[in-house]
Formats: sequence, structure tokens, C-alpha cells
Amino acid sequence: MTVDTDAAAAEELIAGHIPAAAHPELPDWDVDPYDEDLLRDPFAYYAALRDKGPVVRLSRYGALAVGRFEQTREVFSDHARFLSSRGVGLDDFKLSKPWRPPSIILEVDPPEHTRARRVMAKAMSPLVARALAADFRASADALVEAALGQGRIEAVTEFAEAFPTEVFPRAVGMTDPDRRKLIDYGAMVFNSIGPDNALRRRAGGLLPEIAPWIAASCSRERLTPGGMGDAVYSAADAGEITHEEAGLLVRSFLSAGVDTTVTGIGNALWCFAQNPDQWAALKADPSLVRPAIEEALRLTSPVHTFCRTAGQDTEIAGIPVREGTKILCVLGAANTDPEKWEDPMAFRVDRRPVGHLAFGVGIHGCVGQTVARAELEAVLSALLARVDRIEPDGEAVWRPNNAMRALDRLPLRLVPR
Repeated sequence: MTVDTDAAAAEELIAGHIPAAAHPELPDWDVDPYDEDLLRDPFAYYAALRDKGPVVRLSRYGALAVGRFEQTREVFSDHARFLSSRGVGLDDFKLSKPWRPPSIILEVDPPEHTRARRVMAKAMSPLVARALAADFRASADALVEAALGQGRIEAVTEFAEAFPTEVFPRAVGMTDPDRRKLIDYGAMVFNSIGPDNALRRRAGGLLPEIAPWIAASCSRERLTPGGMGDAVYSAADAGEITHEEAGLLVRSFLSAGVDTTVTGIGNALWCFAQNPDQWAALKADPSLVRPAIEEALRLTSPVHTFCRTAGQDTEIAGIPVREGTKILCVLGAANTDPEKWEDPMAFRVDRRPVGHLAFGVGIHGCVGQTVARAELEAVLSALLARVDRIEPDGEAVWRPNNAMRALDRLPLRLVPR
């Protein structure tokens, strides 16, 4: 990151942004939400954040944080007051140069966002997801068959990572996918959203190796006809976007379309391993597959924190917020807010948690969520057809990440029907 020295001279920056102003009604909290132990087990932090008030000032990062559902949804969805174009992490792109060209779907606001999102929404539409469903299910069936043959599996590497890195690159049209590079790139992107801590530095150390491969993989010459990547370049041919923008949008497939689904699958398996009665309930009523997916997403919030930047002087819950203030939207806390969800720490496949924030909300809601849900549905449906019980076979280990709540290891035993 390169800091704008003129802006820095005008006011000392903290973690790449102008620090939030103090206020008599604004609690000051010296917690590190990016501490690795906290990231492995964040629920006490989520509860404390909600208890402290609707808005909290994080003193060590000079940012505000919201964790109650009402305020988190407000900040996350109001793109006019709270901007994505100044970065969805702690760094303010108005004051600093990001480590890569900003995403033209995630890190822009209207009207630029509108044009890019229209192209991506068409490339990943419900119609496209339905066309991919048969391939997703066939791959999921093969994966379950192999897992049952082993009996005991390491569910992160052998299942949660294996499935999306097989089917999604094929849907995009990649000619030479590399599972490890795709997963490491996603971890690098999401760790970059946090402060300049050890997680970010370790992930950034992979940049020289991965960045050239990612750039090459996004070129038209490396994509097969008929895939989602080809659809984006066809939009460029039609003049809807430029060809340079098409490459950036294909890059968005690779940064946001793999790691989040890997996390969602692993977290769903963890939920069922921890709650065998809910797997039994799902077997008894397979029509609950889709609500079960939403419930796993709500409880585990694969993306735990994204930031917005106040684009104007405004307020949140009556607290004044000056232009340039960074706000952490702690989605994991909002998705477990007892004011919104009854018994929020319980995993219930019949809950139907309409309105959860795991895929975002408003114009910046995840554009690929239909495809992601189709992948999750294929996996759970394949497991339901063949697996009687999902049992822990060792300790689950969570992988700290500045923006993702993901598992590092999940040893399971799959008992066939």
C-alpha cells in the first residue's frame, strides 16, 4: 500500500484511514477483532460487540464497528452514504494505492457498479445455475462415493476444497485450473481486507507466485467457449464493458467464487457433525435442504467482516459519523443477534432465516450467490442420498483469516445408509 502523503500530513492515519472521531455516547473498545485466537472462536467477541452498543469505536484501529443486525444491515446496504469504492477493508482507497487494481464489482459504487453488475448477473443468472446443476450433482455424487470408500475423510481438503475447485473453474471455462493457487489466491484477497498483520503479510508473500498466474488465467485465450468467463468477454464484444474490464470481472470469479464456497461447504459439514439430530431431521424431510443451507450460512457467516467508508457526514443510531470514517460491518455478529433471531446459536434446519447477511444485501449482495447455492445444494443432496450419519473423527480446527471464517481441518466419519 502506498499512502497519499498530502492526506497523511493533513491528519495522522490509523491503519490506512482517517480515524473515527470520539463521541460521549460512543463506547471506546481496545479489542483486536483481527487477533488470531479471536478469529478462531469469535462468538464471545460478537456478543460483547452487540452488548456495548449499536456503534462501537475500535480504538486501536480508529474505526467504528457495528454488530447488531439493524445497524449492520443499514450500513452494509446504504450504498449512497456508506461507500464500497473506498475499499471494503481498513485501507481507504482515496488515500492509498491498493495492492491490486480494485474489483470493478466489489469495490465500486454506482454508476460504474451498475454496468459491471449487469454483466456479471447475466453470466451467473438463475438460468445459468440451473444449466450447471446436473454437472454439479454428478461431481458431488462422485465425491461422496469416493468419501464413503474411505469412511474417514479430512473434509476440508478432500471435500470442501475438492468440489468447488473442480466444478467452478469448469463453469468459468478455465483451461488449466490449479486448486492450490485458487485457494491461496482467495485467502490472499480476503486477508488483504484486514490490517497489516501477520495474516496479511503471510498471504501477501504468495503474491509474486500467484498474481501472474491469475492474470494469465483471466485472459480470453485461456477460457473455453460457452463458459461464464466467455459470457463476460462477449459482453465486452457487445460494448457493454471494455475488454480490460472483462478481465477484471473474470478475476472476480476467481477471487470470490471459490474460497467462499469452499468455506460454505466446510462450515455446513461442521454444523451437521456438531448437530446429528439436524442431519436426522434433514434426512426425514429433504425438502429442507435449501433452508438448511441458509441456516448454515447464517450461523457460521463465511465472510465475517467487511468494511464500508462514510462518503459524507452522517450518523448511525444517532451517533455522528464524519466523512472518511471506516466502519466494520461484523456480519457474523449481526447473523447471531438475539434481537433478530430466536435462540441464535442453535443450528436448526427448519429455521428459514430469511434476511441473513451472509451473502450481503442491497446492490452489493453477492452476485454469484445463485451459483454458490447450487453448489451447496448439490453437495448436501448427494450426501443425503448416501450418508446416514456425519460424525466428528477428531478436533475441528478453524483457520484465522481477516475476513473469512473458514475451517483448516475437519476430520469426519461418513456412515453409509
